[in-house]
Amino acid sequence: MNFECCQQCGLLLHSSEVQKQLCTNCVIKPPYFDATCCLDRYEGRLQAALHLLKYQKRVANAHGLAYAWNAILSPHLQEQYADCLLPVPLSHEKLKIRGFNQSWELARRVESRKTIQKLPYALRRHHNIGQQAGSTLIGRHDSIQNMFFIDTKYLDFLKDKTVVVFDDVMTSGATLNEIARILKESDVKRVINWVLLRTTKQI
Repeated sequence: MNFECCQQCGLLLHSSEVQKQLCTNCVIKPPYFDATCCLDRYEGRLQAALHLLKYQKRVANAHGLAYAWNAILSPHLQEQYADCLLPVPLSHEKLKIRGFNQSWELARRVESRKTIQKLPYALRRHHNIGQQAGSTLIGRHDSIQNMFFIDTKYLDFLKDKTVVVFDDVMTSGATLNEIARILKESDVKRVINWVLLRTTKQI
């Protein structure tokens, strides 16, 4: 939290970018989302705890990770207006294998303004047999195209709203950018990312 990050995508800024508060990538090719708030870098102390949550099913770790978020970020985010919060979804098949959606386990525990409605099922995901972890930047963008959709019963509700999308990790930004694209095409006014851990560079 003691370093300068791009207000739009959360990447670490070079000294020449600090004044604008935007990285060169976001200036040249702005993403669909409008802002990103991150708790810490992916390579930091919280990485091990998150891995235990995701891959060893230590759901209790969600309490500790959310506690860190609430202690450090929540006081600042109380001033950030939004209408609702959507966790990044897993496909139905992936959810059955893992048993839980780590983004929702974190999102449901983070403190936010009382006016923000948490909607765990508004955003849906098709099943993808490929894995994003370890793939190239281009591969991530290609594999995530058209993978998300909004449950039809939420379409009218989301129109003209400011939406927070919560994810555990942001690497290339492809997933969150694709979700923001789908939301913006459904007439969502503004999309803000809340991310637990952010990689220090796009990979």
